[in-house]
Amino acid sequence: MIVCGDDALAHRLAAELREVYRARVTLVRPSSGSAGRPRLALTRQGRAAALLGRVSTAVTGGSPGPAAAPSEVEADEPTEEVLESAGVAGAAALALVYDDDETNIHAALAARRLNPELRLVIRLYNRRLGQHLEQLLDQAAMVALPDADAATIDASTTVLSDADTAAPALAATAVAGTSKVVHADGLLLRAVERTPSDRAGADTGLCTLALLSATVNDPAGEEGSDSSGTAGPQLLPAPDAIRAATGRGAIVLETVSHTRPASPSGRLAGRGRPLAELFSRRLRWAVAVTALAVLALAVVSWLITGDHLLHAAYVTLLNLFSINDPALGESTARQVLQLLTGLVGLVLLPLLVAGALEALGAFRSASALRRPPRGLSGHVVLLGLGKIGTRVLAQLRDLEIPVVCVEESPEARGVALARRLRVPTVIGDVTQEGVLEAAKVHRAHSLLALTSSDTTNLEAALYARTVKANLRVALRLYDDDFAAVVFRTLRAAHPDALTRSRSVSHLAAPAFAGAMMGRQILGAIPVERRVLVFAALTVAGHPQLEGRTIEETFRPGVWRILALDTTEPAERRPDLASPRPVDEEQRPTGLVWELEPGYVLKPDDRVVLAATRRGLAELHGQPQPPTSGR
Repeated sequence: MIVCGDDALAHRLAAELREVYRARVTLVRPSSGSAGRPRLALTRQGRAAALLGRVSTAVTGGSPGPAAAPSEVEADEPTEEVLESAGVAGAAALALVYDDDETNIHAALAARRLNPELRLVIRLYNRRLGQHLEQLLDQAAMVALPDADAATIDASTTVLSDADTAAPALAATAVAGTSKVVHADGLLLRAVERTPSDRAGADTGLCTLALLSATVNDPAGEEGSDSSGTAGPQLLPAPDAIRAATGRGAIVLETVSHTRPASPSGRLAGRGRPLAELFSRRLRWAVAVTALAVLALAVVSWLITGDHLLHAAYVTLLNLFSINDPALGESTARQVLQLLTGLVGLVLLPLLVAGALEALGAFRSASALRRPPRGLSGHVVLLGLGKIGTRVLAQLRDLEIPVVCVEESPEARGVALARRLRVPTVIGDVTQEGVLEAAKVHRAHSLLALTSSDTTNLEAALYARTVKANLRVALRLYDDDFAAVVFRTLRAAHPDALTRSRSVSHLAAPAFAGAMMGRQILGAIPVERRVLVFAALTVAGHPQLEGRTIEETFRPGVWRILALDTTEPAERRPDLASPRPVDEEQRPTGLVWELEPGYVLKPDDRVVLAATRRGLAELHGQPQPPTSGR
């Protein structure tokens, strides 16, 4: 794997590839000295060792060892000469994550000429340009490799933006409260740790991914070691092993869902707006009091005149609207009643005008921004509707999570999306008093501070803590060191509340790493010192799966099929890990998680499976990683 970049994202991405996927990485970064020919150096003890992350260890036969050191090429620009020095001709994937779009485009075109089979992952801010570039590079690979599989060519180029990379992790943090999540066709899967006492109760998870080490919660023991003879966690255990391991914790896979509240009655046909939003409480009270006054006048007129009750009500309304003859020659009580009725009519006239104007304004704003409804609770308060905030909003609504947005500028790019999705939105500065209260943060489930200002995000989070101490908070911060300091401080000040502060590079690295491994990779979940990789594979071409039943394909400790995609092959989404487009029809997911053990897999079936690194390499017919059980 080759990573080319000039900021923290490149170093984070290289560390992710090394530590999670055990890939051999070459980092191309700007030279620290004078410009010149690229210099290739192994950074076992140098500067990159500190930048690329801590030395990770691997358990091999119970003995830990250091991870492979990355190679480093120093160059100011990723020219063809630099790419050749980095070994692009024999590389499996190349990530271009420079901050400049033009630099990434030039390097991508050069890399495609040097290696048509190279998997390209490109960071671009211009998403429309990125779509055209993706088609161009795929077409170039298809021309250079006329005999290649079209499906492979379609997945050879991936263009990502900051919004695409950071949004999934932010949405997952708000919903699941953990980074151990995987996106699959609009569903959010979460890995939850269950203690032995929890396992004794009802198991609502989809499956058990791993059995933890017996000493994982033992302060005197070392994580990953087991004095009883079982070294490390047991990945993808067999049912017999799960039943036998009564004293060990487990990692269980669950779906993250939200129970939507029942739609309130009294909605207008075709608009979906409750009547309470069209007529204010004060107006409803005024109408009710006026109606009671008219009823009382009608009853008094009936008692005085002795006419029929309906006739008395009719005469009262005529007097009310001043369209009846004066009560000349009538009794004094009748004349006084007519005067009182006229006075009530004078009061009713401005009331009717006010009601008509208010209803007209409510109907005119029916397609505008909604206000947070009364009684709303358990929602996510989203601050900022910029590039990342807009993407996070789309993902949260795709997961049917209730959201209330707060945005200072009514012209922000996400305001139009919030209007189209009918998401309640508060226009105002989050640092001003009353804005977060208008978003009902005191009844919210979590707060996502995604504005472009670190100080604004921090101020909003601290104020939200004073309103609701146990509120789940996630902040978007640019500086990684600052994010770490904020996280430790908030965790110490509020130990019972969940707080996450992430830099953009920290959030973006896993998405780029998954794209470099191929679009079939949905994500990875760490289990102590090991990693489980989730992938979507077509059964054709895999003799370990094709023609076998679900039960026969299960290999404990290696791989396990979790779901079957029942969508027709022509209608399948090429990348199950990516969120659905906002304007795409909200169709139900085609993934079936409750599988029949006797179902025989056909060549055109697509399955979602969990596997170790060794198991995934075996399925792809690649050389197995040197670390056993990974």
